[in-house]
Amino acid sequence: MHKFLIHNQGDHVGVATSPIKEGEKVTGVYMDNDESMEVTSHGDIPLGHKISVVDLAKGESVVKYQVAIGETTEPLAKGDYVHTHNIKTKRW
Repeated sequence: MHKFLIHNQGDHVGVATSPIKEGEKVTGVYMDNDESMEVTSHGDIPLGHKISVVDLAKGESVVKYQVAIGETTEPLAKGDYVHTHNIKTKRW
C-alpha cells in the first residue's frame, strides 16, 4: 500500500497520504503513470506534508506539479521531511 503520492515524473517531492514515521520504508506512487518507488523516511512526516524523493543541494529549486515551489535552504536527501524549515518561497 502506498503512503505518499507524487504528482508528476520529475517532481522532487511527494505528499504523505497518511502519517509516516522516521525510519519507515514507504512506497509512493506517481499519479501521472502509476509507477511506484520506495523511500526510507529520515523523519516523522505528518499527513499532507512533503517527503523528498530526490537529493537536492542547498539553493536548488524544489519542484512539485512540474513547477518550482521553492528553494532549499539546506541540502535535502531522499526521504527527508520537506517543509518551511528547509525550503523557502521564490516569490520574495
